[in-house]
Amino acid sequence: MADLGLNILIVDDEERIRRLLRMYLEKEGYSIEEAEDGETALQLALEKDYDLILLDLMLPGIDGVEVCARLRQFKATPVIMLTAKGEEANRVQGFEVGTDDYVVKPFSPREVIYRVKAILRRSSATAYLSKDANSSNNIVFPHLVIEHDAHRVTAGGQEVALTPKEYELLHYLAISPDKVFSREELLKDVWNYEFFGDLRTVDTHVKRLREKLNKVSPDAAAMITTVWGVGYKLEVPK
Repeated sequence: MADLGLNILIVDDEERIRRLLRMYLEKEGYSIEEAEDGETALQLALEKDYDLILLDLMLPGIDGVEVCARLRQFKATPVIMLTAKGEEANRVQGFEVGTDDYVVKPFSPREVIYRVKAILRRSSATAYLSKDANSSNNIVFPHLVIEHDAHRVTAGGQEVALTPKEYELLHYLAISPDKVFSREELLKDVWNYEFFGDLRTVDTHVKRLREKLNKVSPDAAAMITTVWGVGYKLEVPK
């Protein structure tokens, strides 16, 4: 398959898993680099601009959660965490430091490819804009401004650094203000998941989004409203 020009870093201490992932991802046209421990992964991730990182949770040296936490201080590179079945608490911890998604071992290559494509799909951030986009693609509220072409969010006059999925979630809610979306709808439309996915992914991203907005503008954070028993909406101040 043709080279897509997209670079993925695979981080796992098991050569067998790295080899398996490389084989399937290269078949899809991705360029692959590998790391077998956390220190090497972090160094590579900070030095180079990858389009996505597949990051094992349990690594020698510093683990995947720590790698992601340190990376997030400098970059918003999408991260998919690879976790074992019994590591649910660690997955939650991973989401809290900025992981975009996770895949549970043992995994099917088909699921990994599906999730990688869902995050890398270039149109994912704009696919739902076609009928609602205005000429500038900017969304302006009293306490919140979203400049879509620049993927820039400003709250209370200060720029907010969001991961790709946090940005997409906020933008998706913002283009339909006051409309309530179920977690299932958000998982399908923002994460492009119809067959895979965990609803807690949505909850964790909403929580992180609120926390980041709240640091600079509690008014902006309060716009993301929970509708109990239904889902979430972005509520415009009256």
